[in-house]
Amino acid sequence: MSTRGIRRKKSTLTDLKIAVVGAPGVGKSALIVRFLTKRYIGEYDHQTENRYKHEALVDGEPILFEILDTCPKTDDEFPNASELVQWADGLLLVYSITDRNTFNYIRKAKCDLQTDTPLQLVANKVDMVHLRQVSRDEGEILAKDFECKFSEVSAADHVDQVADVFHELCREVLASKRKSKQSLLERMLGGSRPYNRGKSDSNLPKD
Repeated sequence: MSTRGIRRKKSTLTDLKIAVVGAPGVGKSALIVRFLTKRYIGEYDHQTENRYKHEALVDGEPILFEILDTCPKTDDEFPNASELVQWADGLLLVYSITDRNTFNYIRKAKCDLQTDTPLQLVANKVDMVHLRQVSRDEGEILAKDFECKFSEVSAADHVDQVADVFHELCREVLASKRKSKQSLLERMLGGSRPYNRGKSDSNLPKD
């Protein structure tokens, strides 16, 4: 199905809000633009948060992604956790394998983001493996602590793998929403008991 075809059916689009969180310089913007355009742009110098909208098919379902590119000015500035959790359906936590400080930033950011919001841990700049400071094992251990999926990618070199990160988080969010709806439905049904005819009904005299 073409993108034009998706637009014609805009009313059927599923809206999905994803916040991309990470220290300055980890490649958040590069990952987002790679996903949106399949192009790589290496240098960004934006001073404010940016929001992007993008339509894509995920497993045949049309999705309208709204992506928030958070913009901390320093390594010890963290997003407003309560605002972020209220806004986002899913969180993409990004660090660079070439900078241990960015790995520690994600640890601290996650402590603030005490939430059941679906999330995914992403290690960027795997093309610069000769400068690696954070091992893959450390990333996998942290993902286990967070109880989330983990990927190592390169915004510079990978197209499909970067798209897979966003698509996989989308699947997690949709599964979580379906589970919540099912749970709500079960609670609602559990509160209304079906009518059972008792003995007093059956013993009533007939006209």
